[in-house]
Amino acid sequence: MSSQPSHLATQLATQLANTKNLHPTQQWLTAFMSTQKPTTPLPALTQTALFRLLSSDITTSLASDVPNCILPPDIHNVNVKECRLQGPVVVQLLGIEDMSKSRWEQIEAIEALERGEGTKGREIIRVTATEADDDSGAVVNKGGGPHKLSLQDARGTGIYGIELRDIKGVRLGMSIGCKMVLKNLLVARGVLLMEPANTTILGGKIEALHRAWKENRKVQLKAEIEASERTARSNP
Repeated sequence: MSSQPSHLATQLATQLANTKNLHPTQQWLTAFMSTQKPTTPLPALTQTALFRLLSSDITTSLASDVPNCILPPDIHNVNVKECRLQGPVVVQLLGIEDMSKSRWEQIEAIEALERGEGTKGREIIRVTATEADDDSGAVVNKGGGPHKLSLQDARGTGIYGIELRDIKGVRLGMSIGCKMVLKNLLVARGVLLMEPANTTILGGKIEALHRAWKENRKVQLKAEIEASERTARSNP
C-alpha cells in the first residue's frame, strides 16, 4: 500500500513531462500528493497538478537541473550574433510591453482594461474579468504588437523576448505569471526571437505578481515619460 502513492507520483511526473514539458521538483510532488486521495484517477490528478503548477512560481515548483530545460548560462552574451535554444524551456511572464504603442497609449490601454474595456477591431467593448484574464488568446485588447516580453526560467534567470510574428494569447492584457514553452528558438545578441512555431502558451497566472505588475506598470510608464520630457527640456 505504501508504494502506491509513490508509484502514482512517478506516473504523474512522467505525464506532466511528456505532455506539457513540466518537471516539478520532488518536494513539490510530495507536498501535492499529500493533499490528494490515493484513489484519484491519474487523468484527474494530472489536471489538478497542472492547474496548480500553472498558478505557481516556477522558481520554486519546477526542477532547475533537468538538461536543456533551463536557459544556458551564456544566453545573455551580446557578442554572440545568434545561437539556437533547443529547449524545451518553460518560462513564466514577468512583464509585457506593446512596442507599437507610445507610453501614453500603453497607459490608456491598461486603464481601459481596469475599466473592464477591451478592443475588438476598432470597437471598444465591455469585457468581464474572466475574459480579460483568459489565457486562450481571445480578442481582448489584442491589436498592436509586436510585444516585448520579460521572461524567467525555473532557475530564476531573466531574459527578454521579442514577438516576431503574432502569437495567439500574447497581448497587453495577458496574465503575469503565464507559462510558456520555448523550443528550437533563435537567440540574437541575448534576446529571444519568438513566433508561433517556437512558442507554446500553457497559460496560468501568479496572482501576487499580476496585481503588483498592474499597480506598478502605470507608475513606471509615467516616470519614463517625465524623464524623457526632462531630457528634452535640457537638450533643446
